[in-house]
Amino acid sequence: MKNNTNKITLAGMIIAIGIVYGDIGTSALYVMNALLNDDKSPVNINPAYITGSISLIFWTLMIITTFKYVILAMNAGNHGEGGIFSLYALVKKNAKWLIIPALIGGASILADGTLTPAVTVSSAVEGLKTQHLGIDQHEVLIITTIILLVIFFVQRFGTAAIGKLLGPIMVIWFLFLGVTGVMNIMSYPQIIAALSPVKAIETLFSPSNKAGIFILGSVFLATTGAEALYSDMGHVGKANIRMTWPFVYLALTLNYLGQGAWIVNNAHSSNFVSHFKNINPFYGMLPSTWMIFGMVIATLAAIIASQALITGSYTLVSEAMGLKLLPRMVIKHPGNTRSQIYIATVNWILCAITISVVWYFGSSEKMEAAYGLAITITMLMTTVLLFSYLQKKFGLKWALPIGLFFGLIEMVFFVASCVKFVHGGYITLIIMLAILYVMWIWYFGNKARERYDQESEFVDVTEYRNQLKDLSNDVSIPMYATNLVYMTKMHDGYKIKRNVMYSILDEDPKRAQVYWFVSVNETDVPYESNYTIDMMGTDNMVNVQLYLGFKKNQNISSYLHQIVDNLVSQGLIQNQVPKFTTEKNRKIGNFKFVIIKEMPNDLVYNDEIKPIDRHMIRERIFLQNITASPIKWFGLEFSDVVQEISPLFIYKQIDNYLVQRKIVNRPSQDVYKIKPLNPDDKDSPED
Repeated sequence: MKNNTNKITLAGMIIAIGIVYGDIGTSALYVMNALLNDDKSPVNINPAYITGSISLIFWTLMIITTFKYVILAMNAGNHGEGGIFSLYALVKKNAKWLIIPALIGGASILADGTLTPAVTVSSAVEGLKTQHLGIDQHEVLIITTIILLVIFFVQRFGTAAIGKLLGPIMVIWFLFLGVTGVMNIMSYPQIIAALSPVKAIETLFSPSNKAGIFILGSVFLATTGAEALYSDMGHVGKANIRMTWPFVYLALTLNYLGQGAWIVNNAHSSNFVSHFKNINPFYGMLPSTWMIFGMVIATLAAIIASQALITGSYTLVSEAMGLKLLPRMVIKHPGNTRSQIYIATVNWILCAITISVVWYFGSSEKMEAAYGLAITITMLMTTVLLFSYLQKKFGLKWALPIGLFFGLIEMVFFVASCVKFVHGGYITLIIMLAILYVMWIWYFGNKARERYDQESEFVDVTEYRNQLKDLSNDVSIPMYATNLVYMTKMHDGYKIKRNVMYSILDEDPKRAQVYWFVSVNETDVPYESNYTIDMMGTDNMVNVQLYLGFKKNQNISSYLHQIVDNLVSQGLIQNQVPKFTTEKNRKIGNFKFVIIKEMPNDLVYNDEIKPIDRHMIRERIFLQNITASPIKWFGLEFSDVVQEISPLFIYKQIDNYLVQRKIVNRPSQDVYKIKPLNPDDKDSPED
């Protein structure tokens, strides 16, 4: 599907400003504050240090955000879609090991994202303490919590109407950043020297820089939203992002310069020295008459940033599910926009973690100390995947220097951010590892399971054509359903799991007019929705292969009704006009869906499976059973569905558990130990 958002329009650019730049746009609230706290004494806050710090911010935004993401990464679009999982979908055929950076990067984004709403909203609300309203930090936390709860609560209703306001509000926010920055630059125009890269290098290695290389841990906060520019490319189009980024970059640069000028002018004032730890330069540089408006617009911008992060998490999780990297979760569309989704499980997990983070750290200053560590990992993983993409497209000659350039820079940022671990970064790393564990189990547990699916577990469905034809025509057996649908993957050679045919033919044969075997294949094209059919030389057996993009919702019942209607119209299957119906001109009969739920109970008896594989398979099935059921995942809530239970490996024979008949020396009694029946064993048990 062609992405029409790539057209440059004024409306598109305003929407882009509202959707894309929330995270990076609110960095002005806390980056300079974090840099001040890197140096523990106001005595060391001198013009050279401040100028060099802003120079580091400016060139970090230039190299990471502008060069890597806006210019380079956005060329690696997957049918217009961006983000680490879209990039992985483009390169996963290059090498199997690329799944590792994709999993680590995706887990890091989700983990670090739990801190973004906490930092931005608390930083904005803490401005209330400057107004002498008698508000202390405890009350700031309560207000922050209320705002966050409201943000998460309204997600279920959709934010389309509110979304129309996001762009204009963010435009006002960036204009406010630029204007207040210029007002303060005029009081110390020498701060413009920060635009020189020489100042950045001098400060990084200057003896007066007490933080040393670790200053980059705070500098990096300025570019934490860069990944969102790439991820949101599919929503607003790369052209609109590229057109609006210079405006956003200019506004941020002016504001950082303005904050620097204010700090230089006030660093040695008695008020600054006595309240050094409680001064946020963003609010400190505002004229008193602008303070109320500044707090209001900052809070609105923080809410928008949080909103963008939350909806971005939905998109990321949805993509991961489509690529079989995360368990199935129910996706809802609260609005009329296809890209607007809501995942309740993700929403409330994020809510619980974010509010816990707020109360655990207690202030934005402490959150800033922990913020950004995981996102450096994400950027490194994106660089690895981007290198693979560039290598395939342009060759190693061009890909290697680009990959090394960004990789080395981001590695330095990662090392600098490692100090955050002891200051609270371990919280986000624990969250990251928990998400990564779920992804690892889900992906590699399925791979392990596939390795142990032996040939005996599958049968050729075409060998049962005659039986199914006779069953369809046997009027002595009540009709089970007009269309009997099995949601099961059909492999090459018409191979399906043996338990499917057992379900149809054994014990209680299920008579149907047409037997459907439906496989759902996730594709790398985000919104693809195609299908193929194979009648297998019959008029009562249909192999349906659905090809759905990793961003496409699965509503199997709707798709199948369309397919049946088409096949009846083409005369490929018999008419199904029901004798009794409330619908006029109804052409097709009823449907009954059968879903076979496999249980891992038999794993304990299977010595052929390695312990690590047994653990991954068991954990994967556990996750499968506690997350969205196949009924909800396939959109069958209002359909007639039958669930049947089956072991994983029903025909697996384990030599260690074979038993033989034993003759005892008592004429009146024999003791028998029963050997499991083997369908291929024609010999009687040995006496």
